[in-house]
Amino acid sequence: MADSETLVFRASITPKIYRAIEIADTSSLYVLAQAIVRSFDFDFDHAFGFYSKLKGSIYQSPLRYELFADLGEAEGNARSVKRTRVVDAFPSVGARMRFLFDYGDEWEFLVEFVKRKPR
Repeated sequence: MADSETLVFRASITPKIYRAIEIADTSSLYVLAQAIVRSFDFDFDHAFGFYSKLKGSIYQSPLRYELFADLGEAEGNARSVKRTRVVDAFPSVGARMRFLFDYGDEWEFLVEFVKRKPR
């Protein structure tokens, strides 16, 4: 078995407002979402999702991971954020997705997988 790693992500609201986030390679997208939200000092109390389409309507993304899928309320082909590991959603360094937090206020972040580090 390979040694475990941590994964470093850059979550940005604008190019100049960002946070570097480091989490275990075994973590779920739910854990990554929680880390992003807390790093920007928001309460983790709204629904959210990760979307593969980087421009245009996120709802037309071919890959969608939404909390609604875990709650049994997903529309379309949304996948689970609790059962999907970050390494599966972000398969290689440089992979990017949009993260939408709070569907009412629509806080949108660009999340990029920056690097792997030994734990």
